[in-house]
Amino acid sequence: LPALAERSDRDKPVNLESDTVDINDLTKVSVYQGNVRLSQGTLLITSAKLVVVQDDDGFSKSSATGSPAYFKQKREGVDEIVEGWAQQIDYDAKREKVEMHTQARIKRGADEVRGNTIIYEGLTESYRVIGGKDAATEYNPKGRVRAVIQPKRPASAPKAGDGVPLKSSPSVNAPN
Repeated sequence: LPALAERSDRDKPVNLESDTVDINDLTKVSVYQGNVRLSQGTLLITSAKLVVVQDDDGFSKSSATGSPAYFKQKREGVDEIVEGWAQQIDYDAKREKVEMHTQARIKRGADEVRGNTIIYEGLTESYRVIGGKDAATEYNPKGRVRAVIQPKRPASAPKAGDGVPLKSSPSVNAPN
């Protein structure tokens, strides 16, 4: 997601591949269809269709749709990847806002959240996850929001299986 993303990605070229593209320079709307693949630095988006609209300031709004649409990007300053899936992923670059609709899912490391809609506000670095019937599955028939959050260990905490080897002390006299 934008605020979590590698900052250097913004300075990298955008590479787009698709089966077809329709570009209208007058309206500044581009429609990519069929096996769409967008990459920019560590960012990867795949979808069936991607619509990009540019405003006069050069900012853009984009909408990726698929079964599902997918994104992946490395987080800034952390060796961690954020991945997301939804039937539709909308991004507003000017407002730094991502909206994921219909069976939305975000995975960050081992943490994961699912719902019908996930909205991420980059300017405030806040999430809102909304459940609904379109998020319903066999295991979640009511379509409620589901989250898995792993416990965090301090960096200095020992891991399971880490033991401290014991050794004899020179100051302790052995029995005679």
